Amino acid sequence: MEPADAGAGRPSVLFVCVKNGGKSQMAAAIMRSLAGNRVEVHSAGTKPGDSINALSAQVVAEVGASMDGEIPKSINSDLLRRVDRTIVLGADAVVEPVDGMRGTIETWETDEPSTRGIDGVERMRLIRDDVAARCQRLLDAMSPG
Repeated sequence: MEPADAGAGRPSVLFVCVKNGGKSQMAAAIMRSLAGNRVEVHSAGTKPGDSINALSAQVVAEVGASMDGEIPKSINSDLLRRVDRTIVLGADAVVEPVDGMRGTIETWETDEPSTRGIDGVERMRLIRDDVAARCQRLLDAMSPG
C-alpha cells in the first residue's frame, strides 16, 4: 500500500467497476496515458474477478495505453478516503461513502453496445472510446489552466 502522502500535490482518482478487470482498468490505463504523472490514478472492484479482460487490454493498447501488469483488486477504504474523485463505471457497481472521505463519488453510465447487438472487439472499442472521452473531460476538470 502507498503511503498516505504518495500523491501529495497531484489530483487523484479511483476508477471502480464490479470485477476490476475491464472498464475500471481501461479507464485507469487511459487516464494514465492522457495525464502522465499529473494525476495519481487507481482502480478497484466491488467484487474483483480473477483476471484482466483480454479484449479490454487489446483495445486500450490500440490507443497507446497499457493495462500490462495490472491485476484486479478490491477497494481499499484508506484509498477511498484519500482520493479526490471516485468514478464508478456502470450501474452494477455501488460504492458507499466511508467516514472521513474527502473526495466525491460520481457514476458514469457508460455506453453498453451489447444492448444494441454489438459484441466482441467492436463492443470493446466503443466502450473504450466512450471511456476515453470521459477521461479527457475529467482530466480537463482536474487540471484547469
